[in-house]
Formats: sequence, C-alpha cells, structure tokens
Amino acid sequence: MKKIFYTITLLFAFSVPTFANDIYVTQIGDNLDLDIVQDGSNNVIGTSTTDVTLDGDDMTFSITQQGDSNTISAIIKGNTYTGTWSFIGNSNTVSLLCDSTSGTNCENVTANITTNGDSNAFVITAGESNDAENLVANFTIDGDGNTINTDIDGTSVALTLVSDNSASTASTGNTFTIDVDGNGDINGHTINIDVTGGGSTYDITQTGLGDNTIEATFSGDGQDVDITQSD
Repeated sequence: MKKIFYTITLLFAFSVPTFANDIYVTQIGDNLDLDIVQDGSNNVIGTSTTDVTLDGDDMTFSITQQGDSNTISAIIKGNTYTGTWSFIGNSNTVSLLCDSTSGTNCENVTANITTNGDSNAFVITAGESNDAENLVANFTIDGDGNTINTDIDGTSVALTLVSDNSASTASTGNTFTIDVDGNGDINGHTINIDVTGGGSTYDITQTGLGDNTIEATFSGDGQDVDITQSD
C-alpha cells in the first residue's frame, strides 16, 4: 500500500518594505505533482539544514520565484522526475541534489531551469553513483554575474546551456562549471552551449564510453574556455 506523508511548514514574516516566506516540504510517495510560486524578496524554499526532500517515483516539481535574494535547497530521491524552475530577479541561490542513495536511482530526469537577472548561483548535482540515466538538463540564463555549477554522473546525459549577458569584462561575466563524467553508454554524453556576451568563464569536463559530443558557440570578447573530453 502506498503511503504519502506531507509535512509543510510555512513561516511568514512581514516588515516594510519587503515580504518573505519560508517553505519546507518532506514528501514520501509516487506520482507527486507539486507547484510552488513565490513573489517577493528573501523567500526560502528549504535550507542547508531543513531541505525540501521529495522521495518517490514519477514526480513533477515546478518552482517559480520572482524577486531578489531568494533561496532554494531541494533533494530529489527517485526515478522519472520532471522539473521546471523559473527565476526572475537578482542574487538568488539554488541547490538541487538528485540523490541516488537509499536504494533509489536518479534516472529519467528532465530539468528545465531559466533565470533572468544578475548574480544568481545554481548548484546542480545528479547521480552520485553513476545512475543518472537519460538525464536532460536545459539552462537558459539572461543576465550578468551568474554562476552555474553542475556535477552529473550517469549514462546518456544531454545538457544544453543558453546564456545571454551584456557584460564584456570578467568581473561581470557569467561563470559555468560543467562536470559530466561516469558510465557513458553507446550514445555517450552531449553538451550544447550557446553564449552571447563577453567576459565569461567556462570549464567543461566530459568522459564516458565513446560518442561524446560538445557543441559550443561563443560570441563576445574576453571569453575564458577550458574543455576536457575523454573516452
């Protein structure tokens, strides 16, 4: 018999001129469809000590945040996850862990993440035990001084990153660290990067069993690009 437990704590604090709210979610069970919308500054969805933890298969988890200095920390445990995360604002922090521990696997994952703003930081970790099968990750970044750090392990990883920034200096460009390694299969891994704007830094590492592909287009001055690819 399937058991589903929800523990949701909402803490509201109001002070002029900002409004903030905190959301903490613990969920166990399959077929979850969770949509969260936050509008304002200093909002929190999970923290480093009290995460949003979703444990189960066939999940859809969508987040929309509009405002500045918002925080998200989430752990996904299970197979077949679809996430659509949208952020509008500056100085937001996002941490997503698709966890392969406790007998579960991070398989068949589709994550679509878009941001429009400056100085946002994203940390995405998927498949610590080389279990992120059929992972599709799409990032669309519009703004300056944003940071994306991905650590992905597993088969058939397809990652697309589209970045558009107005900066032309390293101090205000975007920074992307993409680490895709682990047990690539016959199709290998695929990374597509399209960057418009200067002053950005990119470190790309890719390994696996053949057929690995990196397609990159850079338009702008002062780019710092390092690419390592291995079979």
